[in-house]
Amino acid sequence: MSIHNLATIHEAIAAELGERDCIVFRDRRLSWNVVTDRTRRLAAVLAGAGLGCHRERAELRNWESGQDHVGLYLYNGNEYLEGMLGAFKARCAPFNVNYRYVEKELLYLFDNSQAKAIVYHARFVPVLEKLRDRLPQVKLWLQVADESGHALLPGALDYEEALAAATPVATTSELSDDDLYILYTGGTTGMPKGVIWRNEDIFKAALASGGPFESLEEFRERIRARPHMRVLPTPPFMHGAAHWAAFSMWHTGSTVVVQSNVEKLDPDDVWSTAERENINAMTIVGDAFARPLLDQLAKKEYDLSSLKLVTSGGAIFTAALKSEMLERLPNIRIYDNLGSSESGSQASHVSTRKSGASTGNFHMSEGNVVLRDDLSGLLEAGSSETGWLARSGHVPLGYFDDPEKTAKTFPVIDGVRYSVPGDRAMVEADGRLKLLGRDSVTINSGGEKIFAEEVELALKDHPGVYDAVVCGTPNQRFGSQVTAIVQLRDGVEPDIAALRQKASESISGYKLPKAFVFVPEITRAPSGKADYRWARETALRELGIEEN
Repeated sequence: MSIHNLATIHEAIAAELGERDCIVFRDRRLSWNVVTDRTRRLAAVLAGAGLGCHRERAELRNWESGQDHVGLYLYNGNEYLEGMLGAFKARCAPFNVNYRYVEKELLYLFDNSQAKAIVYHARFVPVLEKLRDRLPQVKLWLQVADESGHALLPGALDYEEALAAATPVATTSELSDDDLYILYTGGTTGMPKGVIWRNEDIFKAALASGGPFESLEEFRERIRARPHMRVLPTPPFMHGAAHWAAFSMWHTGSTVVVQSNVEKLDPDDVWSTAERENINAMTIVGDAFARPLLDQLAKKEYDLSSLKLVTSGGAIFTAALKSEMLERLPNIRIYDNLGSSESGSQASHVSTRKSGASTGNFHMSEGNVVLRDDLSGLLEAGSSETGWLARSGHVPLGYFDDPEKTAKTFPVIDGVRYSVPGDRAMVEADGRLKLLGRDSVTINSGGEKIFAEEVELALKDHPGVYDAVVCGTPNQRFGSQVTAIVQLRDGVEPDIAALRQKASESISGYKLPKAFVFVPEITRAPSGKADYRWARETALRELGIEEN
């Protein structure tokens, strides 16, 4: 049996921890033994529908899959994590479905992924009723009951009833480190793409808390020696950052707790869950989560003495908000993690009350480098040039069913295969990484490249700014101009001159926004990531600009 298959690893932990809580969600406390039984039953349901692995990895090219794909169209809850594990145990490949997608986007995703099974919450029945006749390849519909009360889709199985009727099947030696894990990108700047990883590669690139191991016995010894932690990943599991946090902490023997309100970020619910469950570690997504959570701490007191670690990934976490969080929770460490769907974890920065906080400067993990702009080699430390953040070693195989984009994002340079997702960066003289931002949202203005995230950081330094997103809009003189969409704090009046002045303390004059749009609320993805398509559409509409 392969030792780096995620299902194999989970069962090895279960053999050690047995009746300890594995998942806590609302009034459900599921032990490791119970989750093992339930996911074996789910695997049996999938296998009973004829789903599994039909071609082994050695027969396939990098962008191909020989396994059936299982879509998880779910809010957070035990069913999401069970869905991933059950799929792995059936040798199927689970993939994430963005529950905010509309009908057209969902149809694209299910078609592009060649989904053979869909596990979904009942509240999504109305949209799935419109799609199911256009998805003849889907062999199995598993409906998870919820508060919506929607009846079963015709031909669908009730999730709990299907598990109860199934005979649990023990994992077998057929499970492989080559079995696939698929993560669809957010699609905030283009159509979503299915990143295909081998189980071993995603484990070592993003989920291996505590480092590699040579045998399951060595791994089990490590689990026995670790202190028990209770962790709360607050973002939606449909994004990699959240289920990566869940799996990586599972791999330390931790209990994963899910807050009660899973449809939106509810700061009181998050802090109340942390207090009630004695949470030791919590995962958030940068400023988009930190700001409302900190505002709630100013309104109400909670006993958070058990909380020791706050991790963040997927979006900017500014130094100002890190410092505010450290003031309110002085005993915590903040672990700011940098990575992407195509690279796994790449770099990190740790902040404490003693060390202070910074933004955008990270220590790269092993296997990560910055490549020259023309991909001709590595960028030297201290160089004034910008390059491409890249990773070698444990990287994805490619994009599902897309050889052209696979070749572009995963080039071979001097015999080494890299993942180059599109993040622009520099290397400081001391070897630290300075992240500039994603190339796809870079603004070309008057011949200069301006990184949207760099301008956003500068704007957020102003105490009156609650949130900000930056995009490019057409400009007759410069081709494209930097445009800021700003959400001010309650009671703060717009003052463009003051915003420009504060931003000029951090960035050069040519990078300052030439146009401002003030909105009552910034629209972001549930993960907290900026929605640049929304930002551009909003800016064009509010500025009265029509594109040619």
